[in-house]
Amino acid sequence: MIRVVRCLRHLRNTPLRSWRALSTAATTIPTASNQGALPTSRSPIVSELRFFDSVTNEQGHIPTYRVLDGVGIPVEGGQLPEINEEFARRLYEHMVLLPTVDNVLYNVQRQGKISFYYGEEATIIGSAAMLAPDDDLKLEIGQYREMGVLLWRGFGIDAIMAQCFGNLEDKSGKGRQMPMHFGSPEHHFHTISSPLATQIPQAAGVGYALRRDPARRDKNVACVYFGEGAASEGDFHAGMLLASTISCPTIFLARNNGFAISTPAHEQYAGDGIAARGPGYGIDTVRVDGNDILAVMNAVKEARRRCLASGRAVLVEAMTYRVGHHSTSDDSFAYRGRQEVDNKKKIDNPIMRFRLFMESRGWWNDQEEDALKSRLKKDVLTTLRKAESLKQSDLRDLFTDVYAGEEPWNLREQREELAGLIRKYGEAWQPWQSELKRFRDEGKKLAD
Repeated sequence: MIRVVRCLRHLRNTPLRSWRALSTAATTIPTASNQGALPTSRSPIVSELRFFDSVTNEQGHIPTYRVLDGVGIPVEGGQLPEINEEFARRLYEHMVLLPTVDNVLYNVQRQGKISFYYGEEATIIGSAAMLAPDDDLKLEIGQYREMGVLLWRGFGIDAIMAQCFGNLEDKSGKGRQMPMHFGSPEHHFHTISSPLATQIPQAAGVGYALRRDPARRDKNVACVYFGEGAASEGDFHAGMLLASTISCPTIFLARNNGFAISTPAHEQYAGDGIAARGPGYGIDTVRVDGNDILAVMNAVKEARRRCLASGRAVLVEAMTYRVGHHSTSDDSFAYRGRQEVDNKKKIDNPIMRFRLFMESRGWWNDQEEDALKSRLKKDVLTTLRKAESLKQSDLRDLFTDVYAGEEPWNLREQREELAGLIRKYGEAWQPWQSELKRFRDEGKKLAD
């Protein structure tokens, strides 16, 4: 029966006598070389029944691209990106800055001064360095590692601290967002939102908009960051489908760090990671060592070139490991061993790998390392002390920037109701007195 079904297309124009001979002689079944393909597919017709579970020709795992080995030595055949000492130093400084800010803000959250904090160096800094300053970025809050992109673009430590404390210098959301929910039109950084994976289809739409803009067409791409946990959401597939069917120059950058909060990767999917899904959507795909900043730079640079040349999306899967907890509300040692984490820190540290590479070229030494860490820590602590001393923005800002134009009636009613409550209880109830003093206008502008 299988033999007859496979041959139906060939039999349409076959005389009856020939058909009878064909149906009884298995050795006369045509091979794929002269069978052609189905009208709606480029898939060749074959006579062998074969199932597959891999997108590689060898039925093996998708390879991971690498330039530097674990001790910073270029691998045989590896091509270094164009990089000089000055640029390497800038890359390294930003890589070291990230854990410095992480450690300080982590301790601040534990002291109760901010409500929530979460803090991958080579993947984030390497990719940011290869994107144009005006490429649009859509960020994912599921694993909270993209602060480095903003720092690379000049957002500044002071702006980071202002957002985390929600003070009057917070330009991301005037204190109305959770910590680490950054946004900056100036830096082409779309505001982070908490729901998992919603930014993925949005990024496909941003890419489509860039393609339709004559001023930015063939000049800019969209880039969206997300973790392997977000890739388990339906929005991932919606975004990939959209980007594969219309012209969307969008880089989908998946950071596969092994855990979706506490769920290990092997419990999230049975296939070969996130990269295996790209070819299913007809999207150019590459898997890269996410702890090798030079490999990430090469991969993202080529991905961006392909996006601009074809107007189509590209999927990059960066393989890394989350050595920290998912967030300050997580204790990762409840689902993995301390020894596992310690081994990863020692064996495959992205910062140490790049430092060893720089030292091998005479671009870095121990004295410079000590000076850098001391300076960065001082800068971060100075900015921290300033941020926590500032008041919050005006309480009235709770109702501004929601809609353009005239304030709608429903917001006006809510604002007036809150103003009435403040007049009634603001002077009479001590908790409200203390809370109102935290705002620059102490709530007095609400009735304006």
